[in-house]
Amino acid sequence: MTAHGSRSETITPSAFQPLDGAAAPPPGAGPNWRRWLVPGAVLLFALAMLFLFTARSVEINVESTTSADISLGGLHLPFGGRYLLRPGEYSLGITAPGYEPLATTLTVTSDASQSFAFSLQPRPGRISIRSQPPGAAVSLGGERIGDTPLEALELAAGEYQLELRHPRYLPLATTLTVTGRDQAETVEQVLEPAWADVGISSEPAGAEILVDGEPAGITPATLELLQGERQLLLRLPGFASWQQQLAVTAGEDTVLATVQMLPAAGILELSSSPGGANVTLDGEFQGQTPLSLSLEPGRAQRLMLTRPGYRRHSETVELAAGASESKSIKLAAQLGTIDLRVSPPEAEVRVNGRLLGRGSQSLSLPAVEHRVEVSLAGYRSSSQRLTPRPNLAQRIDVALQTEQEAKLSRLQPEVTTALGQTLRLFIPGESGPAEFTMGASRREPGRRANEVLRPVNLRRMFYLQTTEVTNAQFRQFLASHNSGQVQGNSLNREHQPVAQVSWQQAAQFCNWLSQREGLDPFYTQAQGIVTGYKADSTGYRLPTEAEWSWAARVQGERQLTFPWGDTFPPTTAVENYADSSSGYVTGRTISGYNDGQVVSATVGSFPANHHGLFDLGGNVAEWVHDVYQIPSANAAAETDPTGPQNGDNYVIRGASWALGRLSELRLSYRDYGQAGRDDVGFRIARYAE
Repeated sequence: MTAHGSRSETITPSAFQPLDGAAAPPPGAGPNWRRWLVPGAVLLFALAMLFLFTARSVEINVESTTSADISLGGLHLPFGGRYLLRPGEYSLGITAPGYEPLATTLTVTSDASQSFAFSLQPRPGRISIRSQPPGAAVSLGGERIGDTPLEALELAAGEYQLELRHPRYLPLATTLTVTGRDQAETVEQVLEPAWADVGISSEPAGAEILVDGEPAGITPATLELLQGERQLLLRLPGFASWQQQLAVTAGEDTVLATVQMLPAAGILELSSSPGGANVTLDGEFQGQTPLSLSLEPGRAQRLMLTRPGYRRHSETVELAAGASESKSIKLAAQLGTIDLRVSPPEAEVRVNGRLLGRGSQSLSLPAVEHRVEVSLAGYRSSSQRLTPRPNLAQRIDVALQTEQEAKLSRLQPEVTTALGQTLRLFIPGESGPAEFTMGASRREPGRRANEVLRPVNLRRMFYLQTTEVTNAQFRQFLASHNSGQVQGNSLNREHQPVAQVSWQQAAQFCNWLSQREGLDPFYTQAQGIVTGYKADSTGYRLPTEAEWSWAARVQGERQLTFPWGDTFPPTTAVENYADSSSGYVTGRTISGYNDGQVVSATVGSFPANHHGLFDLGGNVAEWVHDVYQIPSANAAAETDPTGPQNGDNYVIRGASWALGRLSELRLSYRDYGQAGRDDVGFRIARYAE
């Protein structure tokens, strides 16, 4: 100690100084991890227990034949082949050799135990298909995919119908089972031949062999022939061809017996003039000329030709083997004479279509059937078949008809309906002038305003019923019809004219009768109503007003005013009118006239008019076809007028048992209506063509 060392000095340790010169931290200055170890462990244990208490047991099953690898995203714990997972969604990946990888989402619910199953899609297999021989067409499931060999085809696992076809081999069909899963498999098939060996020889040899028309070799030969029906043909110059149908079975070889080739027949090409002659060879029929005949070589044969109307030809023919010859034989005709008398003399005469001249002539023709035609412009041609006779002359008269004469010759002057009604044919221009004037002059006593004069031409031939339609005839159409009575006088007896019929009913009766006889109905109908007509129809109809007027008035060059002539009143009972016996019914009479009938009479009770028609001017008035209208004055002439298609009222012509005034009894008198009346009936008509 020093003088100044009365204070004691303490020795203190110096701090550790690392060699690198860094100062050591003072005690308590760094982290103290040990104090966090226990709390951390407690926290981890708590989290683990929380996971274990909230996790669910999940089983994942994978359907595959190889071991699968499962990749699961998120917090999970494998546990004895299962997984512990808290509820939620997790990404899931599954892979396995030979299968397509699977990526999906796994949804875990709050159920305590859950199971999920997954099926992996196998990868295609790699298939190789080979055949012996190669080059076979390959079809899978009916779809062609190529020719063998085919290598490494990718096919999904499963079964396929495999077909192999080769041109000269039997088709093969089998079932192909593909394992898949990227496995390589090879299918090898051996095709069976579709042919057989056939040995063919001939005597002499060297014949050409044709199979189904195609050259195949020279005899002798062994041929590979495909199975099935085969046509064999051997040809050798100077010899007849040999042929045979052969059924070939695949794999069954055969050798045919040696074919003996026969010398070829001679060929005779035979024709005749005229052609069509019957040919026999040694008495056997061969056909008709022209034809080819096969003659046995080196042998004489009898050839004969015959044809009706010609002399028989006979000769001997002979040909060498394989020779050919052509022969044409002119047959000598057996003639007959036809004395043809033709009128008019300028008419052309044709025989079998060949023009021979004009007018009458004597024809020398072979004694066979011929077609003789006589024709001339403006006349109906005549055609007939004639067979001349040898040594016997025949006379044939041909008088041509004009078209009109021929047309008329086909028409019957009268026709009878299925109901027994008689209709007479009228030909304007022959039965009376075709051109006449309808109506009446203003100066004619009793003339009414609707009887306007108008010129008319009739050109079409027509039929007109000789009497009015009776109750019995109409009731076959409408069984319930009743014509009624007037003050105790019946209008309803069978043979009285039908009355109380409307125009519509009369027209419908005509259509019904047409249909019954198979004729085209004249009137058109819709829902039971007549709506119009067909002017070209030849079915039954009502007379046109022009036809009725022509039939009633035209007598040669004269037009009648009344049925009996031109003076009034009638002096004899010519028609059924309002006479002295019917005054209490009609309230009107013809002074001094008595026909003996109070109401309508049996049809045909009074004399027919100049055209053979009954009751045209009396008994009952008659519906005609035309729509009622007043003609225009100074109108141009009409030809076969039929009027409008339809209208509200229709024309009524002729007088009746209820009429007696001068105006009403005139043949030009016109009335109209549409409903039935007790003094109105009808008669029927139709065009002849």
